[in-house]
Amino acid sequence: MIGQETRDVERKVTAILKVLSNSTEPLGGRVISRRLKEQGVSLNERTVRYHLKIMDERGLTRSIGHRDGRRITEPGLEELKSALVCDKVGFVTSRIELLAYLTTFDVEEFTGDIPIDVSLFPKEQFSRAWEIMKDVFASGFCTSNLVAIAFGGERLGDTIIPPDKIGFATVCSAAISGALLKAGIPIDSRFGGILQIRNHEPARFVELIEYNGCTVDPFQIFIAGRMTNVVEAAKKGEGKVLASFHEVPMPSRSATEAVLNNLKALNLCHLVVMGKASESICEVPTRLNKIGLALPSGLNAVAAAAEKGIDVTCKAMSGVIDIGKLRSFSTL
Repeated sequence: MIGQETRDVERKVTAILKVLSNSTEPLGGRVISRRLKEQGVSLNERTVRYHLKIMDERGLTRSIGHRDGRRITEPGLEELKSALVCDKVGFVTSRIELLAYLTTFDVEEFTGDIPIDVSLFPKEQFSRAWEIMKDVFASGFCTSNLVAIAFGGERLGDTIIPPDKIGFATVCSAAISGALLKAGIPIDSRFGGILQIRNHEPARFVELIEYNGCTVDPFQIFIAGRMTNVVEAAKKGEGKVLASFHEVPMPSRSATEAVLNNLKALNLCHLVVMGKASESICEVPTRLNKIGLALPSGLNAVAAAAEKGIDVTCKAMSGVIDIGKLRSFSTL
């Protein structure tokens, strides 16, 4: 059984690895200490250097140059993915809430930051993926048709694009949570799921994963498992797409509709299903005095590419981006 002292050390190591993974340059103890402090983690420079020495011995980091600059290694990245799984239970819900809070998008000015999902495509496969994704964006099964592209060494949200990849950012459905939160409407994000489409309309959820109980975004699981049929949904109106289930308070119905209508007018909110008080939507029960919302995922176009054998890596909820850096898919 892991002792408390060991767990504390592992948390410090994980925090340092996170800082290094988000940097394109080698970082020394002083810079790492400062960035940790910005995240609410208090480790002085001397302590950081002590942990870096141990991390070098474990192969998690490597020293660059004559100074104390470090880079994270492949084993370090794997350790970051696997570390302290019990601490990551409920991570997805917390991440949605954080991105909703960080959303500063102004509907009237069309300025501010908006949450994004980031997907990484091999350079040689991106043109084919682009052709596959066209129909999905045209169908309205994505949160929005606003996207951004980045190349090796560039950054999209929290993701640094590897040299052999093309980064593709799509608007995350957490943007809708952020818009509602900004309007004073609390939203409870409950499930990520697969929504069955019949005759071009949402019919029912056929798979659900509760956000509070998982450590990985459900959409990444569904895409990796090839559990969707977005291509057929977009072309024929019969298939399975990614969607999330949320709840808002019953008295907020009119205010919620106003926010959603404003977002739709700006092409930032497609195919939303909104229920009635305490009634099921898409065969998912809604709690007492709540109204259910089903929102399409920003990763549906990427799921379509994966269905056709494109080797894509998805990083759901990968930070925020200035909306001025996004462009309509059809114009890029």
